[in-house]
Amino acid sequence: MLETEMPVKIEDFLKQAFEQNYEELRLDSGHTIAPDVKQTALQHILLYWRKLRAIAENVTDTEVRLSLPGQETPKGRDFTIEGVVDILRENDRTIMYDIKTHDADYVRANIESYEAQLNVYAHIWHELRQQPLDRTAVIATDFPEEVRLALSNESEEMLAYALKNWEPVVEIGFDPHRVDDTIRSFGAVVDCIEDGKFAPPSLTRLQESMPGKLHVRFGTHVCRNCDARYSCMPYREYSQSTRRLADRSEMHYFTDAMNDVDQEAWRTGNLDAALEADDLRSDFSTR
Repeated sequence: MLETEMPVKIEDFLKQAFEQNYEELRLDSGHTIAPDVKQTALQHILLYWRKLRAIAENVTDTEVRLSLPGQETPKGRDFTIEGVVDILRENDRTIMYDIKTHDADYVRANIESYEAQLNVYAHIWHELRQQPLDRTAVIATDFPEEVRLALSNESEEMLAYALKNWEPVVEIGFDPHRVDDTIRSFGAVVDCIEDGKFAPPSLTRLQESMPGKLHVRFGTHVCRNCDARYSCMPYREYSQSTRRLADRSEMHYFTDAMNDVDQEAWRTGNLDAALEADDLRSDFSTR
């Protein structure tokens, strides 16, 4: 981990709290994560503090749970909308922040999707809770390419420059007239889930470029993170049509989930996390 300009005491506290929380989750769930994933998570926390210290220090309500019960889908099913946000109250102003593990360019390129969700949250906070609200915004925690490059090069100078140019806070407008449409669209999704309708996107969709992602296709950005891709015909066709994959054997299609080092770390970590033999039997009996 690169040394930063953060006060040492705060940095040490964040690292210790991260390790403590991770160990508690690991022992509670009986599962672990690969070392590089764990390191990336810690980097996100430290750089979030470094870049957005003013927000972090002034947030007055963290992990505020918002709930909108009693909603009905187009087919008459009852459902509840829930969300978690952070609230900052300062100088007679109230700001709602929704933290997303996406990058800011992607959020800006797909702003309508985020507006729809935050409009519902703002509706719950402002209209139902009768609490003041002046602004809503998304905090996009995923690193831009410049930050990733600085981290990989372990260059403090590059990192300082990249952080200066990184704008992870994306302002979101509040349009109360769109709330009903958003709730209806949520209800339609609930009906699809309950009816077992999980049709995959078409090959054409997988080949489309992602807004806000330079030279990145839907099939790479979305499908490569989907565990169901191994039994998905559009993804199989997509992998075969991609020149980079076609130049390799078909085995890449089955082995792109984890490299050998990550798989071994995952196996070892989960064995360590299973304190009793019964835990192991329980894990394997569900597979």
